[in-house]
Amino acid sequence: MSETILRRHDSLKMAPESTKPILLLVDDDLLITETLSFILNQDFEVYVVKSRPQAIELVRKLVAPPQLALVDLGLPPTPHRPEEGFQLVTELLAHSPEMKILVLSGQNEESHARHARSLGAVDFISKPCDPQDLKSHLFNALKTYKAEVGARASDAGDLGMVGKSAPIQKMRSQIISYATAPYPVLIEGESGSGKELVAAQLHRLSKNSDAPFLALNCAAISPTLVEPTLFGYSKGAFTGAVSAKTGYFEDAGEGVLFLDEIGELPLDLQAKLLRVLENGEYQRVGETQTRKSKARVIAATNRDLREESHAKHFRSDLYHRLSVFTINVPALRELGDDRLLLLEFFRDFYSTRGECKPFDLSSDAMARWQNYLFPGNVRELRNIVIRLSTKYAGQTVSLEQLEDELDTGAGIDELTSSYMLGDSESQKEIVMKQLQGQQNFSLDHTLKQWEQSYVEAALKLTHGNISQAAKLLGVNRTTLYSRIEAADKVQD
Repeated sequence: MSETILRRHDSLKMAPESTKPILLLVDDDLLITETLSFILNQDFEVYVVKSRPQAIELVRKLVAPPQLALVDLGLPPTPHRPEEGFQLVTELLAHSPEMKILVLSGQNEESHARHARSLGAVDFISKPCDPQDLKSHLFNALKTYKAEVGARASDAGDLGMVGKSAPIQKMRSQIISYATAPYPVLIEGESGSGKELVAAQLHRLSKNSDAPFLALNCAAISPTLVEPTLFGYSKGAFTGAVSAKTGYFEDAGEGVLFLDEIGELPLDLQAKLLRVLENGEYQRVGETQTRKSKARVIAATNRDLREESHAKHFRSDLYHRLSVFTINVPALRELGDDRLLLLEFFRDFYSTRGECKPFDLSSDAMARWQNYLFPGNVRELRNIVIRLSTKYAGQTVSLEQLEDELDTGAGIDELTSSYMLGDSESQKEIVMKQLQGQQNFSLDHTLKQWEQSYVEAALKLTHGNISQAAKLLGVNRTTLYSRIEAADKVQD
């Protein structure tokens, strides 16, 4: 059965045949994929792949991304480890932030479940699972997907643009100021922080809000397809080009072309994008005719493009052209009480759409919520609220129940509650006790331990993104690399 589905993918360059919701199933166990395909095929259009590269290739071929994905953590080439599954969750959400991903895995350690959810998975289901229970999880996720898509269509991208903190107020002011200008905008921020919402708001408040808003994720499309997708192509330009086709620059008209993860754009195409930004000129693939674009380009990245340009990984002239205006989307850990406002916003939204009573947090759980760092930013917060709304509708959530939903990996929560983040007098008292009670104390060793903890915490918070981790620590990328290498040598 799964072999038939896989063969169908080889020629898949059109919309799915069925009107049923699309479910991407990623697992390398043939027995599991055949069984689940048989069980789920009645309600979903199921597409089966057995590795991360196959999953990304399939999603790129589909006209519209799947609404749902069911992902195993232990995928080739390292089926005994969860890294491939974690990376796939991140890549699928980069391609389609609206996609609802459920992890179905035998690697059911609690730390794996917590980390998968912090990356953006809406739920974690252990193998083996009851088929009806799995269907229930999928139907709930689909219901959430439809509610969010409907809200975006009616509210023009307002979902989650909530907060009263100084960073949010500054960001709102920038959006209002830059919206009516014709120049490019570069949106910077960590994964899950809501960069696509900022782009949508810029378009909504612009003079051409009735014009198209087109989005292309540069990290989620094959490098060979970026140029024809952006600029279009003529008939016979390459194998399979049976007719001429317009590109995004042409289709956007006088509207907005949103280029997400612009740091992933191949270097050879960066020069062509620069030309469009400078004079509006471009050519379809296979044509010599020069065309003109009036579209406004808004780009987003979770990389530090200044560092990337210094390292020659990104054209400095393109960076300066894109960053005429720059908006930094703050990480959720920087927003203080906005975490409570977002809790209330999403809780009311999902209880209304799900026709269920809203949950409450106990006083201990509320304090924990305010101190949690949310490494997955707003996306993680939203998914936590979805799960709490489903599990505890109309109930008061205890501290223990909330803890089950948080990614409390080693080195993060311990760090935030440590004496290093306390007041000066408390620090001195603890240090004096330590010096009095510990023989052979080494200041160098202690400082190195703390430095290593901060580095590990920053890398975990940014999911391994060196540029963002360096920014979080207040050092440059080269310095962070040297600190990581030094720590590795000490461990060896």
